[in-house]
Amino acid sequence: MHKLLLAIAIAAPIALLPGVSGAKGCVKGAVVGGVVGHVAGHHAVVGAAAGCVIGHHHAKVKEREAAAAQSQDSAAKSTGATPDH
Repeated sequence: MHKLLLAIAIAAPIALLPGVSGAKGCVKGAVVGGVVGHVAGHHAVVGAAAGCVIGHHHAKVKEREAAAAQSQDSAAKSTGATPDH
């Protein structure tokens, strides 16, 4: 438990830095990964790092899908067609 708290105490100030906080999904993934890593075998730091990478990837995919849906909706409005949902 002490290692988890230490990892959070170290990661929290780093996550608040301007360059790091721009990585969408990283903080949420790191928290979840840290907890899972701790429970799975006291590997909180490794879990946090993996969670950050996975969370950032999921955020990028979600952002890309939202941009595609928005461009598709705007294209459908400009042509007067209805989008296929």
